[in-house]
Amino acid sequence: MCDFHNLSDEEKLHYHKLLLTCATNFGGLNFFLQLIEALRDASSHPLCSRHQDFLFDLGTIRWGKVIFNDKVRLIEKMRKEKHKNRNFLPNRESKEYKRTLNLVRTLSPITFSVRPSLREDGEGFDFKAFDTINEKTTKINPIFEALFFCSIGTVKDILEYK
Repeated sequence: MCDFHNLSDEEKLHYHKLLLTCATNFGGLNFFLQLIEALRDASSHPLCSRHQDFLFDLGTIRWGKVIFNDKVRLIEKMRKEKHKNRNFLPNRESKEYKRTLNLVRTLSPITFSVRPSLREDGEGFDFKAFDTINEKTTKINPIFEALFFCSIGTVKDILEYK
């Protein structure tokens, strides 16, 4: 999803609607973009929080398991490689296959909960890190990718897509 300009028009529209729904449930575009900017400004990667949360003035993101830095680096590496075949899992012959499969098995059960500080701003939203299509195909969840890995410019492009 971070290669937004290379997607088809219907994929762009799908991601636009998805992120727009998330933004609305978090209090609007402005609050949502401030959340993403706060995530990017964090000194270390927010997923590596030992408290399994990310707190900032306008809301929180919580998840139920500590994610270590080596897992975050593997996600970043595999995200770049997945664009070749649209599958997060590499080929079975790849030396990264077992590590990646273990990563997916570790993070798949985790639900990330995003909530605004004030209940009247919105109800928030939940998402998983991965969408498992079948035994051989796993895709990174677009919300997970947008919040933790895409550039702020790409997220703005997705939200402003017409």
